[in-house]
Amino acid sequence: MFTNTFKQALRQREPQIGLWLGLANSYSAELLAGAGFHWLLIDGEHTPNDVRSVLGQLQAIAAYSSHPVVRPPWNDPVVIKQLLDTGAQTLLIPMVQNADDAARAVSACRYPPNGVRGVGSALARASRWNRVADYVQRADQQICLLVQIETRQGVENLEAILAVEGVDGVFIGPADLSADMGHAGNPAHPEVQATIESCIAKILAAGKAPGILMANEELARRYLELGALFVAVGVDTTLLARSAEALAARFTALPTPVIHADKSVY
Repeated sequence: MFTNTFKQALRQREPQIGLWLGLANSYSAELLAGAGFHWLLIDGEHTPNDVRSVLGQLQAIAAYSSHPVVRPPWNDPVVIKQLLDTGAQTLLIPMVQNADDAARAVSACRYPPNGVRGVGSALARASRWNRVADYVQRADQQICLLVQIETRQGVENLEAILAVEGVDGVFIGPADLSADMGHAGNPAHPEVQATIESCIAKILAAGKAPGILMANEELARRYLELGALFVAVGVDTTLLARSAEALAARFTALPTPVIHADKSVY
């Protein structure tokens, strides 16, 4: 059985620093897998990824120490089943609004009788096509389920979400949360920051792992100081775009685009 080292680290309260992957490409995923991040998020919600392209990135990352986390496009048991069978052991489920949403995600990640994940291990990379002994009996223990709260409703229901057995961590989505709170494009707004800090404290108090994405280094370090345990500190698309723009501007007459990084999540 392939041990989920990311899940182990969260349980041991070891902060995990990550990078978001939005390029939807296995070649760039492998390049970044060797950069030194503890985890890499393969995003299926806001990028042109599908199950097959996620598979390619999982295969590219597999030889490295970075742990792949996969975000499906939605809390859909069909897609979750496919992603787990491709070998994803850690999932980040978007837009979890209440305890029922969290419970559905847990069920989708577990085999019967504890859940509804379909049993197809003979076809699955996750079990190495049944070369992993007792995979079906042991798989549930190695799945790390992270749920994402990103609205005022999710924040209001946080305590109930945290009480759902099988939820290993809660990820705070600052971009959508700030928009829902009336501060779109400004996650650094004091009201948003107060909400994020309150959520981190509640998640820790419940014995779960808090997580967030924040490219603003000052805020990212602040969240780590508050106890956030899995923090993505950048996005591959942003790193490429800003570096390319800056290089072009140094050799051409084109001005460098003005990006307000202090107000950006990405």
